Amino acid sequence: MFQTHRPRSAAQSGLVTLEVIYHATVRAIRRSHRNAVVGLLMNILQTVLLILVFYFLFELTGMRGSAIRGDFLIYIMSGVFLFLTHTKALGAVVASEGPTSPMMKHAPMNTVVAIAAAALSALYLQLLALFTVLFVYHVGWTPVVIDDPVGAMAMLLLSWASGLAIGTVFLAAKPWMPEVVTIAASIYSRANMVASGKMFVANAMPGYILVFFDWNPLFHTIDQARGFTFINYNPHFSSISYPVYVTIACLVVGLMGDFYTRQHASLSWGARR
Repeated sequence: MFQTHRPRSAAQSGLVTLEVIYHATVRAIRRSHRNAVVGLLMNILQTVLLILVFYFLFELTGMRGSAIRGDFLIYIMSGVFLFLTHTKALGAVVASEGPTSPMMKHAPMNTVVAIAAAALSALYLQLLALFTVLFVYHVGWTPVVIDDPVGAMAMLLLSWASGLAIGTVFLAAKPWMPEVVTIAASIYSRANMVASGKMFVANAMPGYILVFFDWNPLFHTIDQARGFTFINYNPHFSSISYPVYVTIACLVVGLMGDFYTRQHASLSWGARR
């Protein structure tokens, strides 16, 4: 109760913040399921089911011929993994604790820590699911060959970062209009089932259709990831810079909105959620 607060240097404050983020991340991971192993298995099962759904969808619709020449399942995985990473990060950030949460009464805790913890917990679970699925596929079926693994992983992280940034914008607006933001975030996530372009490649799309996907940063990261994954695919109609700029812009807007929201936080907001 009675404590003497000593002034900290910037390095000490940074280390304390990182420690708080670490503990908050562990809490967010354990909150997803009481048993951490079961939570991971559920995440892996969801990933595998989505891969199988798209595999049979390609087979039934005859779209397999439009895929990139190479391992067909890796082609599907390259879209599914990035889509899930983006969507899970966005959903975790939108569902993270806001300024009126009881956790914010603890001095080191703030909404930025809550956002970072939610996004990192989503990334952790998705990376574990990714490596587990790829390991089982590599050992049980056929060797996994990725032309540029570093570039492919960078696109996965960029998909995660863009989901974090867009989720921050939704989170900043959530206390002001919770129902509208919840519906808007759900619509955005559902729309990305198609708008992410994970079933197509940009090089094979005509210009009049490409404009319906070109606005989406996830579309660019998936197409670029396939360029890094497959040696015989060179993306011409997507870029790395566009999702980077969108991520930076959304993160700045989201954090500014979050700061403004914190200045006007009211306990009555908690009753509206």
